[in-house]
Amino acid sequence: MKKIIPILGILVFVSLACNHNSKNKDSEKKEKKISKRHFGITKANSYNNIFLDSMDVVNYISKNNIPDSVSRRMISFYNTRNYEYAWFSSDGLSEQALGFSSLLNFTGDTSANQTKLQKRMDELLADTNLTVSGNSKSIINTEINLTERLINYSLTQFPDGFVKRKELERFIPFIKQDPIKLADSLLNKKHNDDKYFSDINEPYKLLNEQLKKYVAIVKNGGWPEIREINIKHFKKNDSSAQVLAVKRKLILTGDLSPNDTSLVYDTDLKNAIKNYQKRFGLTADGKLGSKTVEELKKPAIERVKQILINMNRMRWLPTKPEGRLIVVNIPAFNLHVYEGQKMVFTMPVVVGKEGHNTTLFSDRMTTIVLSPYWNVPPSIVKKEVLPGMQKDPDYLEKNNMEIDGGTDSMPVVRQKPGPQNSLGKVKFLFPNIFNIYLHDTPAKWIFNKDVRAYSHGCIRLADAEKMADYLLQNNS
Repeated sequence: MKKIIPILGILVFVSLACNHNSKNKDSEKKEKKISKRHFGITKANSYNNIFLDSMDVVNYISKNNIPDSVSRRMISFYNTRNYEYAWFSSDGLSEQALGFSSLLNFTGDTSANQTKLQKRMDELLADTNLTVSGNSKSIINTEINLTERLINYSLTQFPDGFVKRKELERFIPFIKQDPIKLADSLLNKKHNDDKYFSDINEPYKLLNEQLKKYVAIVKNGGWPEIREINIKHFKKNDSSAQVLAVKRKLILTGDLSPNDTSLVYDTDLKNAIKNYQKRFGLTADGKLGSKTVEELKKPAIERVKQILINMNRMRWLPTKPEGRLIVVNIPAFNLHVYEGQKMVFTMPVVVGKEGHNTTLFSDRMTTIVLSPYWNVPPSIVKKEVLPGMQKDPDYLEKNNMEIDGGTDSMPVVRQKPGPQNSLGKVKFLFPNIFNIYLHDTPAKWIFNKDVRAYSHGCIRLADAEKMADYLLQNNS
């Protein structure tokens, strides 16, 4: 029998004295500044391929009586991007729209404006065939509403002075740039009061430190080319020029002592490879397997691009989460449980496969369900269950499934609790707009693989019982 246990509070997831009046006047002047319109942004060099009419923003501000403190920033925001859409492209919602929507949901805002916006975002997310027209009144309204919410969020959620107007305008990419030039602009920025976004966002700060390191490597010519390695014959105590090339790269990445310049595949190199593998979520066996070689061969500029993309992603996570945390490292296929700064335990996970990617977001875990039903998503019913039922009349019975409503053309299907259940013995819920949750799985063999991207988006745990024991340790 299914049993539901409510739990609470777990986050799942980067001058001296002067004249007072003069200071206020200076602040007021700064506040009224509006960025000039960037006419150099066109469809040829923009990130998104659809643009607003500037009057759309003016009309929205007038119709909704937006206060000057917000409306000026909204106009400045769109001037910076030459009225290029921030939250949509013709293909649908942008990654930043998904991240910000999750962040807004995390704040627990239940105001009418937020509730209405969240309902609209849910509708857009549920539309699997979404395409966007820049002339759609509904899309225009949602686009500008999200920008209004971003401005309000920055004014209320960030400590005063930490996120400047111009910096906020660059939270969402708007023009294609050379990655090194973009990195330089981030690394060399200066604020008059010496306050930075990295001061309130630890993951962003850590990535920023790595950015300095990898930009320096690129500017110094990158690292030695790692050519094809005959893995079967590349063993301990072997000697070759390729061994030296691997060593030189691992010296640059900080995994190997800079004094090691021999051509021999020795114990130090094996340990350095283990460290490198651990950092990249690979099996840390010290062997130059195909996955390890694939990572080693990537040029330094690709690492710079990765860091820049992920720094942007970290902007859409809570700045200073506290207490007990469950952090899922999606590309490393691992989950970490923290109590404050202390890591309690780690376990392997399975995440979404290509086309069903696990989305970056944050929310609070609220419920544990024992012996759960699996409510099969409509997309899986359409693509897998219905064709299976047409081929085999006993498909549902063989898969321990049943119809629980719906219509003849699109039934609601669920899988009953039991050994075959895709969710295993337990699932862990943290209500979110992407309908992602943690759960057990009967398919334990997957956890032996290096690359564990097999799910439809939810996160499968290698040891769900351990997680349940931990979360319920104080719940009799």
